[in-house]
Amino acid sequence: MDLTIRNFIRYISLEKRYSPKTIESYSTDLEQFEHFVSEMSNGHDVLWAKIDKKQIRNFLIELQSRGINRRSIARKVATLKSFFKYLEKQELVEKSIASSISMPKFEHKLPQYLSRTEVNDIIRLVETKDFEGIRDKAIMELFYSSGLRLNELTNLRMEDLMLREDAIRVIGKGKKERIIPVGKKAREAVLNYINVRQQTVQAGVNELFILKSGKKMYAMAVQRLVKKYINKVVNTASASPHMLRHSYATHLLDRGANIRVVKDLLGHENLSTTQVYTHLSIDHLKRVYNEARKKASNK
Repeated sequence: MDLTIRNFIRYISLEKRYSPKTIESYSTDLEQFEHFVSEMSNGHDVLWAKIDKKQIRNFLIELQSRGINRRSIARKVATLKSFFKYLEKQELVEKSIASSISMPKFEHKLPQYLSRTEVNDIIRLVETKDFEGIRDKAIMELFYSSGLRLNELTNLRMEDLMLREDAIRVIGKGKKERIIPVGKKAREAVLNYINVRQQTVQAGVNELFILKSGKKMYAMAVQRLVKKYINKVVNTASASPHMLRHSYATHLLDRGANIRVVKDLLGHENLSTTQVYTHLSIDHLKRVYNEARKKASNK
């Protein structure tokens, strides 16, 4: 590694006290940039004072051509900005050229969701012959019925259940509390699960969902089971608890729910976060419209 880069890494480690993960990322990014510039100059050592904006842009173009996603490229831009500010402070360059490099815009990806038929097929496949099956059924129903985030579900406690009122209390991001309705099927599945939970739970465990051992269920275990059930019907790399949350929000809007109500149910801070689902809903309406026209023209 170049001496100047080593000094910078020492600086962010000892003076800035960056996390080990950030330091590792910065090291990787700067070594990658150093290697690129060296190759472009036929293997000569990098002279940081002579680096220009064109070389940085060519580096970013090279990353893009290799299929590196925009978010990773943006991180490398941030690394270069920080590095050149350090060089400026050490009077190793006259001006921070990296400050004039624009952060790449992130592509706006619409979240993938399931159709109502697919959700029903997935949940129907969950066999309730033993403790784990009964628990998994309750988890899948609750994710889709209430649009919970993964951590919100794993942190649900017994006292958060308000099943007589067909609702649950959820602690979301920023420790903000919200009350969410629970559908009839989810309510029944949770009640069935509570009956078998009592026979398995360890003393002192108050979380709703537990492992077969009686301990609190951890997030990775929930992710695995959700992915397993979704992939039985829809083979997709996007299979996750969040996919059920996306489906929940999209289906509510499809049925005419007010977007502000959906925002509150999801626990979104800003309406703009919820508005992504209006695009999904419009796409759904277009498909329905086109299918209806096709059927009409065949008559």
